[in-house]
Amino acid sequence: MNSNQAALARKQIDRRLAPLRAAKPALPPRGWLRAIREALGMTTRQLAARMKVAPSRISAIEKAEVSGATTIKTLREAAAALDCTFVYAFVPNKPLEEILRERAARKAALDVARLDHTMRLENQALLKSDLDDERRRMVDLLSSGSLRGLWEDD
Repeated sequence: MNSNQAALARKQIDRRLAPLRAAKPALPPRGWLRAIREALGMTTRQLAARMKVAPSRISAIEKAEVSGATTIKTLREAAAALDCTFVYAFVPNKPLEEILRERAARKAALDVARLDHTMRLENQALLKSDLDDERRRMVDLLSSGSLRGLWEDD
Protein backbone atom coordinates (compact mmCIF):
# COMPACT_ATOMS: atom_id res chain seq x y z
CA MET A 1 0.00 0.00 0.00
CA ASN A 2 1.51 3.34 -0.98
CA SER A 3 1.57 6.33 1.37
CA ASN A 4 -1.46 8.01 -0.24
CA GLN A 5 -3.53 4.85 0.11
CA ALA A 6 -2.37 4.44 3.72
CA ALA A 7 -3.36 8.03 4.54
CA LEU A 8 -6.79 7.49 2.98
CA ALA A 9 -7.20 4.21 4.90
CA ARG A 10 -6.32 5.99 8.17
CA LYS A 11 -8.96 8.65 7.49
CA GLN A 12 -11.61 6.06 6.69
CA ILE A 13 -10.82 4.00 9.81
CA ASP A 14 -10.82 7.11 12.00
CA ARG A 15 -14.18 8.21 10.56
CA ARG A 16 -15.73 4.79 11.22
CA LEU A 17 -14.34 4.48 14.74
CA ALA A 18 -14.95 8.07 15.91
CA PRO A 19 -18.38 7.23 17.38
CA LEU A 20 -16.90 4.35 19.38
CA ARG A 21 -14.01 6.51 20.63
CA ALA A 22 -16.54 9.14 21.74
CA ALA A 23 -18.89 6.60 23.39
CA LYS A 24 -16.21 4.79 25.43
CA PRO A 25 -18.46 1.83 26.28
CA ALA A 26 -17.71 0.40 29.73
CA LEU A 27 -17.64 -3.34 30.33
CA PRO A 28 -20.29 -4.38 32.86
CA PRO A 29 -18.57 -5.62 36.06
CA ARG A 30 -19.73 -9.19 35.50
CA GLY A 31 -19.34 -9.14 31.72
CA TRP A 32 -21.59 -8.52 28.73
CA LEU A 33 -22.72 -12.12 28.42
CA ARG A 34 -24.08 -12.28 31.95
CA ALA A 35 -25.52 -8.75 31.79
CA ILE A 36 -27.49 -9.49 28.59
CA ARG A 37 -28.53 -12.98 29.73
CA GLU A 38 -29.86 -11.65 33.05
CA ALA A 39 -31.52 -8.62 31.39
CA LEU A 40 -33.38 -11.08 29.14
CA GLY A 41 -34.39 -13.17 32.16
CA MET A 42 -32.57 -16.19 30.76
CA THR A 43 -31.02 -18.77 33.08
CA THR A 44 -27.65 -20.41 32.52
CA ARG A 45 -29.51 -23.66 31.81
CA GLN A 46 -31.62 -22.00 29.13
CA LEU A 47 -28.63 -20.36 27.46
CA ALA A 48 -26.73 -23.65 27.63
CA ALA A 49 -29.59 -25.36 25.79
CA ARG A 50 -29.53 -22.69 23.08
CA MET A 51 -25.75 -23.08 22.72
CA LYS A 52 -25.92 -26.89 22.96
CA VAL A 53 -23.43 -27.02 25.86
CA ALA A 54 -23.58 -28.10 29.49
CA PRO A 55 -24.95 -25.49 31.95
CA SER A 56 -21.62 -25.45 33.79
CA ARG A 57 -20.00 -24.26 30.55
CA ILE A 58 -22.04 -21.03 30.64
CA SER A 59 -20.66 -20.13 34.07
CA ALA A 60 -17.17 -20.89 32.82
CA ILE A 61 -17.68 -18.73 29.71
CA GLU A 62 -18.99 -15.84 31.80
CA LYS A 63 -16.00 -16.01 34.14
CA ALA A 64 -13.60 -16.31 31.20
CA GLU A 65 -15.11 -13.24 29.54
CA VAL A 66 -14.51 -11.12 32.66
CA SER A 67 -10.93 -12.37 33.06
CA GLY A 68 -10.19 -12.00 29.33
CA ALA A 69 -9.54 -15.71 28.86
CA THR A 70 -12.32 -16.52 26.40
CA THR A 71 -12.13 -16.78 22.64
CA ILE A 72 -13.77 -14.65 20.00
CA LYS A 73 -15.43 -17.76 18.60
CA THR A 74 -17.07 -18.53 21.96
CA LEU A 75 -18.27 -14.94 22.33
CA ARG A 76 -19.74 -15.02 18.81
CA GLU A 77 -21.59 -18.25 19.59
CA ALA A 78 -22.93 -16.86 22.88
CA ALA A 79 -24.03 -13.63 21.19
CA ALA A 80 -25.86 -15.59 18.49
CA ALA A 81 -27.62 -17.67 21.16
CA LEU A 82 -28.75 -14.41 22.81
CA ASP A 83 -29.94 -13.01 19.45
CA CYS A 84 -27.18 -10.38 19.63
CA THR A 85 -24.41 -9.30 17.29
CA PHE A 86 -20.88 -9.69 18.60
CA VAL A 87 -18.80 -6.60 17.87
CA TYR A 88 -15.01 -6.69 17.95
CA ALA A 89 -12.86 -3.63 17.33
CA PHE A 90 -9.62 -1.91 18.16
CA VAL A 91 -10.55 1.68 18.95
CA PRO A 92 -7.56 4.04 18.86
CA ASN A 93 -7.47 6.45 21.80
CA LYS A 94 -6.89 9.31 19.37
CA PRO A 95 -6.94 9.73 15.59
CA LEU A 96 -4.46 7.47 13.76
CA GLU A 97 -2.83 10.44 12.04
CA GLU A 98 -2.13 11.97 15.46
CA ILE A 99 -0.58 8.71 16.69
CA LEU A 100 1.69 8.66 13.63
CA ARG A 101 2.74 12.31 13.99
CA GLU A 102 3.53 11.81 17.69
CA ARG A 103 5.65 8.75 16.93
CA ALA A 104 7.41 10.60 14.11
CA ALA A 105 8.03 13.55 16.44
CA ARG A 106 9.64 11.28 19.07
CA LYS A 107 11.88 9.62 16.48
CA ALA A 108 12.80 12.97 14.92
CA ALA A 109 13.61 14.43 18.34
CA LEU A 110 16.00 11.54 19.03
CA ASP A 111 17.66 11.86 15.63
CA VAL A 112 18.04 15.63 15.92
CA ALA A 113 19.42 15.29 19.46
CA ARG A 114 22.08 12.87 18.15
CA LEU A 115 22.89 15.24 15.30
CA ASP A 116 23.12 18.19 17.67
CA HIS A 117 25.38 16.26 20.03
CA THR A 118 27.72 15.27 17.20
CA MET A 119 27.83 18.80 15.82
CA ARG A 120 28.61 20.21 19.27
CA LEU A 121 31.47 17.73 19.71
CA GLU A 122 32.91 19.02 16.46
CA ASN A 123 32.39 22.61 17.65
CA GLN A 124 29.80 23.17 14.90
CA ALA A 125 26.67 23.67 17.02
CA LEU A 126 23.50 24.51 15.13
CA LEU A 127 21.09 27.28 16.06
CA LYS A 128 17.92 26.28 17.91
CA SER A 129 15.85 27.52 14.96
CA ASP A 130 17.86 25.27 12.60
CA LEU A 131 17.29 22.29 14.91
CA ASP A 132 13.57 23.05 15.09
CA ASP A 133 13.37 23.31 11.29
CA GLU A 134 15.19 19.99 10.92
CA ARG A 135 12.90 18.35 13.48
CA ARG A 136 9.78 19.54 11.58
CA ARG A 137 11.27 18.39 8.26
CA MET A 138 12.01 14.94 9.71
CA VAL A 139 8.51 14.61 11.19
CA ASP A 140 7.02 15.36 7.76
CA LEU A 141 9.40 12.94 6.07
CA LEU A 142 8.85 10.13 8.59
CA SER A 143 5.08 10.42 8.58
CA SER A 144 4.72 10.64 4.79
CA GLY A 145 7.05 7.91 3.55
CA SER A 146 7.19 4.24 4.38
CA LEU A 147 5.83 3.87 7.91
CA ARG A 148 7.60 0.60 8.72
CA GLY A 149 10.76 2.28 9.95
CA LEU A 150 8.70 4.53 12.15
CA TRP A 151 7.94 1.66 14.52
CA GLU A 152 11.49 0.27 14.78
CA ASP A 153 13.00 0.78 18.21
CA ASP A 154 16.45 2.33 18.10
